[in-house]
Amino acid sequence: MSIEKKIEVSGVEISYQEAGLANALPIVFIHGFPFNKAMWAGQLAAFKNKYRPIAYDVRGHGQSDAGTDGFSMDLFANDLLTFLDTLKIEKAVVCGLSMGGYIALNAIQKQPKRFAALILTDTQCGADTPEGKEKRMKTISFIQKNGLDVYADESLKNLFAPASIQSRKEVVKFIHQTILDTPAEVICRTLQALADRTETCSYLPKIKTPVCVIVGKEDKVTPPAVAQKMAAAISGAALIEIENAGHLTNLETPEEFNKQVLKFLEQIN
Repeated sequence: MSIEKKIEVSGVEISYQEAGLANALPIVFIHGFPFNKAMWAGQLAAFKNKYRPIAYDVRGHGQSDAGTDGFSMDLFANDLLTFLDTLKIEKAVVCGLSMGGYIALNAIQKQPKRFAALILTDTQCGADTPEGKEKRMKTISFIQKNGLDVYADESLKNLFAPASIQSRKEVVKFIHQTILDTPAEVICRTLQALADRTETCSYLPKIKTPVCVIVGKEDKVTPPAVAQKMAAAISGAALIEIENAGHLTNLETPEEFNKQVLKFLEQIN
């Protein structure tokens, strides 16, 4: 059973869940935007027999405090590293999905020795294009004016493979509710942080730790071509493309996702 806990990290309360064996290799799961640690419940259950899976809420999301600092990928990455310090974890496997991947790639540049391995899921290394930034600014204005309902409905179309919308209705409903439960102010502050983030592509060739890049074959947000390019830039990286999955592979195809991650971990362990 995973236990809900809270600890202070850089002056804010961060909520996390962990399962498994206290002395086993930790796997830290970082959720995408605008979700929270609950999206990793299936992974905590699947990995607890051999590892120490941990999922935490990025500040402002889920049960974690937002604090007053301006959001940035830099701040989120520092939170991750301080979170590891506070839990006295010297080295962890870090698995980041979408925004979680941006956070992981920012953090590994700061303290590469803290990473036993890196799992980049449905993510990318590029910064926003000018068009991408403009779109985020328009979304912020729209949310401030109209609230989250339309935004949540529109998001679902991009997040899931068409098959998932039919076959994983509970998961779609869960993600829809997760978006609605995230404060509009937090969504707007995070959209700004996403728009302001810098690229990490130039760092990829310097990564020495084992890396696995996972992507849903029907991911519209960060398509397979983006994942292929990232994997090609990292020496020895494994690339896994998962059928019938969109941008949320761990929720759309959990059995396959877990199988591939376990296989990767066994190879590096």
